[in-house]
Amino acid sequence: MPKLAFNKSSMHQERDRLRTFQRFLPSLDLKRKQLMAELTAARRALEELQAQRQTLLADAGARLPMAAGTDIALDGLVTAERVRVREENRLGVLMPVVDGVDIRIADYGMLTRPHWIDGVVDAARRLVDLDLETEAAAQRVSRLAQAVRRLTQRVNLFEKVLIPTAQKNIARIQIALADAERAAVVRAKIAKRKHAARPDGPAPDGPAPDGIGA
Repeated sequence: MPKLAFNKSSMHQERDRLRTFQRFLPSLDLKRKQLMAELTAARRALEELQAQRQTLLADAGARLPMAAGTDIALDGLVTAERVRVREENRLGVLMPVVDGVDIRIADYGMLTRPHWIDGVVDAARRLVDLDLETEAAAQRVSRLAQAVRRLTQRVNLFEKVLIPTAQKNIARIQIALADAERAAVVRAKIAKRKHAARPDGPAPDGPAPDGIGA
């Protein structure tokens, strides 16, 4: 960090820096608050998806208790073959959004499998959708939280470091300039007295010698 110079040029630079910091801080803080609101909404959306998943599992367990004790292999009945995800820009943060899912349902024979398999397939399909939506929602929360942290650090840098430092520098320069001005005045007075005390200096005030001015 360059050493602070105690002169008028440095004072001008520090005042310019202070004005710049004070001009940018409100916009940074506003964006931080907007991102925090987005983060709160994203967390609520994630919690709702997680609750929907738990409800789906509980409902499927209540309607299809036979699936838990069966020897029939249920793995691989439903799989996501292709997931279409786009990114949406929110306040400068790219947010993943699921646009669609191509789901493959394994060919299972109606005559060789029990009728309740249809319910299992339907629940599994909905669960795949929810899991993908939940994953995207979790990524949105993570990205927004990271953006809020970064912006909060910048706001704190302006509020707690840059602006106070510029203000302190200005105060130090003002004191130094005032001290220098006082010192210059004192030096000028001393020089004036010394000049007046010199033999060839101006004669002191008083009555003129006899015969002069008569």
